[in-house]
Amino acid sequence: MPWSNQNGGNNGGGPWKPPTPSPWGQGPKGPVPGDDLFRRLKDGFDGLTGGGGMNGRSLVLFVVLGLVIWLLTGFYTVQTNEVGLNMIFGRYTGKTQAGLNYNLPYPIGSVVKPAVTDRKSIDIGVMPEESLMLTGDENIADIKFRIIWQIDPAKPEDFIFNLRNQSETVKAVAESAMRELVGRTDFQKIITAERKNIEPAALELMQHVLNSYHAGVLVLQVQLLPVDPPPQVIAAFKDVTASQQDQQRLSNEAEAYANKVVPEARGRAARIIQEAEAYREQTVAEAKGQVARFNQVYEQYVKAPDVTRERLYLETMERVLGGTDKIILDKEVGGAVPYLPLNDLKANGASK
Repeated sequence: MPWSNQNGGNNGGGPWKPPTPSPWGQGPKGPVPGDDLFRRLKDGFDGLTGGGGMNGRSLVLFVVLGLVIWLLTGFYTVQTNEVGLNMIFGRYTGKTQAGLNYNLPYPIGSVVKPAVTDRKSIDIGVMPEESLMLTGDENIADIKFRIIWQIDPAKPEDFIFNLRNQSETVKAVAESAMRELVGRTDFQKIITAERKNIEPAALELMQHVLNSYHAGVLVLQVQLLPVDPPPQVIAAFKDVTASQQDQQRLSNEAEAYANKVVPEARGRAARIIQEAEAYREQTVAEAKGQVARFNQVYEQYVKAPDVTRERLYLETMERVLGGTDKIILDKEVGGAVPYLPLNDLKANGASK
């Protein structure tokens, strides 16, 4: 046989040469696992090639079959909470939605399937170096807050390809934005009135920064957790807070007193002004009436001076003596003239 002398001597040769002993000892005796599967594949392949070994036609058929099987491995499924990102030779070519999709298989193509609807949360302030922040009035606040975010469904490719450490980047941006807002706000406002305004302002600022990075991140909510002073100054801060509350209480009481007194004073002032105006109107009207009466009397006096003078005298005496006790003296009689006091009799009758 042509293989008998390849190695010379008594070692034999050719394909029928006994196997060289393994350095690990004798191999296992009996059938080797997998031989039966390999034998069936070989028989099937011999059936395709007519049992005559590998020829040109069978080689082409084998390559085509392998290519078809390789291409079929490019089908993939995208879940409802995912988006498929297709890549060819590592370059992004497009995205696919939920369902059965196709891309060239490995090693030419690959697919990344980020979960774009899953919400993630990051708690910031667990460590003291994260939570201690300087406020606008140069106080130190211990601030803890939570960020709820997700991948932007419209731009998942930015999240995958533009960020290396996505969660760390979101956390760093959130902490930076919160420090900026806290640094512009007084501590007292942070724990009272401005608290409700800091959360939307922080969300807007974070989203603006992330959009400038083309990060593909959608910030959904910022939750400001309890805000306290550092533990070392809590007692002093409570004293300051109590003093401020007392100040606010006294200020409210003073304002309430002012709200009560000022309207009363304004009411009295308005009443005095109205009385003065009424007195003025009355005095002016009386003066005008007296002037008109004097003019009428003067007109009558011009027409009949003696009669008018007598009338004025009588009216004056009536006005002066009308409410007094009267004694009538007559020269001709030589003494008092008796008269009937009708007014006194009427008054006594009415009293009975």
